[in-house]
Amino acid sequence: MNSRVLRVELKRSVAPWAGAVVLLPALAFLYLIPGSWWTGTTAWTAQWTSMALWTRSLLFYLWPLAVGLGALQGLRDHRSKMSELLTSTPRPARHRAATLAGATAVTLVSAFALLVLVGAVQVVAHTDYAHLGWLPISSVGALSLVAGAVLGMGAGRALPSALTPPALAMAAFVFTVLMQSSLGRTGTTTATGLPSTDPNQVSLLSPAVQEARDALVTLSVPVHIGQTIWLLAMAATGFALMVAATPRARLIALTPILSGAVIALLVLPSDPRAMYVVDRAAAEPVCDGPVCVTKTQRARLAGLAGPGKEALGLLRGALGGRAPVSVRENTTELPEGSTPRWSRRTVLFDFDDDIIAASKGEELTRALIAKGMVPGCAPVGWSSFGDDQFAQMIAVDWVLGALRPLPGTLSASMRREADAKIRPVWKKLRSLPRAEQLSRINAMRGAALSCKGDAFDALKGEASR
Repeated sequence: MNSRVLRVELKRSVAPWAGAVVLLPALAFLYLIPGSWWTGTTAWTAQWTSMALWTRSLLFYLWPLAVGLGALQGLRDHRSKMSELLTSTPRPARHRAATLAGATAVTLVSAFALLVLVGAVQVVAHTDYAHLGWLPISSVGALSLVAGAVLGMGAGRALPSALTPPALAMAAFVFTVLMQSSLGRTGTTTATGLPSTDPNQVSLLSPAVQEARDALVTLSVPVHIGQTIWLLAMAATGFALMVAATPRARLIALTPILSGAVIALLVLPSDPRAMYVVDRAAAEPVCDGPVCVTKTQRARLAGLAGPGKEALGLLRGALGGRAPVSVRENTTELPEGSTPRWSRRTVLFDFDDDIIAASKGEELTRALIAKGMVPGCAPVGWSSFGDDQFAQMIAVDWVLGALRPLPGTLSASMRREADAKIRPVWKKLRSLPRAEQLSRINAMRGAALSCKGDAFDALKGEASR
């Protein structure tokens, strides 16, 4: 296909509209609708992998649009009543199909690449950690748009009806919904008794992926390979349907997509922990003495090192030999709803934690002391406000000797509630002999780090629940 033919095809087809439909709604969604893609370490402009995952997640609704527009494109010859005339020309049907599919593929890939480029320009400004691990995520996303459009073209050519494009778009949307909900999720119960779901193998047949929930999590290599096989088979079926002239040929054209699904399911991992995995290179520690962050956040190390070392010194003075000896960004990836795991010797923190994200300088020192004393036992992926936070506030002020609210996003009413519960316990604790105070603090910390029992009850001298 030479450039002149491509230019003509772009002028007389809906291909340019397909690119616009992919690019403009995606940018409007990312820029105009507030959400978790705006803030924190997983913002779509914060890190390369997060940017790739967020743009891939938009395929939840972009991919059905590509399928529907492809079907509309496939109806062109039927609408113009030129089918019989074209079959009488010496030019092979596969050449015409390649021209039609090529024009749409160029616009869809260009639109998705431009969307990624918009994010990439901002990522460059926000991080100095560069890598190429995000490229397969975005490349498979672009391939999925092309494969969906070509499949739609083939279906439109095989079923020449005005109802075909909307019906295919709706069917594709239902497919992505089911892959993100019932068919693509497996129900589980966590060790804490909380209901949860994990993605299953079938969900990876969807072009969309889960939202970015951790800056260190990426898709594994088998996922890229399996999805590529599936999408190439989908495109092959679409192209075969475009050139098929008989019912028998159309039935044979379904062979690639069926065999591709089988092969892809054999390649795709069945264990959820092998689908979304920690990027070991990104999680490598970068340290300043006992204070370490991951490679993705190394630009923040300078601002964290001083408060981190000061926090360790204050904890050592308060706890003696029981104090932690290092501060590290938490790189442990646990299933949603599971119980967190903490260390007695290391203060583990997350930059997206409310009290860490809202702190700098002296306030950051207090926030790190809080994480070292009572890191919190809310199930992974859940948020809470209660006894853990009350114990955390008292523990920090016991170390520093003054009762002050911790940084964070608590409302005024929640701060008043916390103060009403904390102040009596604080006064009682401070009135005890030093040895008894230390005993209760150690009991509180044991309950808080093991997530067994109630840290606030331990401070009150009551039996753990």
